[in-house]
Amino acid sequence: MTDLPDVDVHMIRPTLDALPDWPLPDGYNLRAYQEGDRQRWVDLHLDAEPFFQVNAEHFMESFGDHLALLPDRMFFVQSSAGEDVGSITAWWQDDWRGRGAWGQIHWVVVAKAHQRRGLSKPMTAYALRRIARDHPRAMLDTNTRRAWAIKSYLDCGFLPDPAECTSEEYLQGWRSVQSLLHHPALERWLTA
Repeated sequence: MTDLPDVDVHMIRPTLDALPDWPLPDGYNLRAYQEGDRQRWVDLHLDAEPFFQVNAEHFMESFGDHLALLPDRMFFVQSSAGEDVGSITAWWQDDWRGRGAWGQIHWVVVAKAHQRRGLSKPMTAYALRRIARDHPRAMLDTNTRRAWAIKSYLDCGFLPDPAECTSEEYLQGWRSVQSLLHHPALERWLTA
């Protein structure tokens, strides 16, 4: 994916109606964050993050003010062997870009050895259902180099944030992603 442009982008799901309900594949289950999972979270990102080095400071910057909420908002995917192989957080932004409160899909990761096994869409759908308890809409940030993650988000009903797409850099980034994915939702969005 490194041949895709390096553009940080946001995606939105303006409503949380008609949420998908994809089950995890056989041999996997979800569990909530537990005390002591901070290092597991870091280790998963160290294994899978191709673009930058994640460390404990990233965890604290993102969650440190609300550690007590993590058992209700951070989830780990476990293999049948009890190994943590993925994580996702159903977070929020109180006033995202001056547009009010939004739920946020945050820090999604799947261990390299378990990627391309159908985990990310069920993880995202699960987190969206948690977000929907408190928020009517959701957003996330990603990068155009993460095309397969973007495909999963598109499948879950996210689209590029139209507020960013007045810039040719953003539009070109999305066109590049579409040239790889050929996703019908992104095609409709780009041609609207």
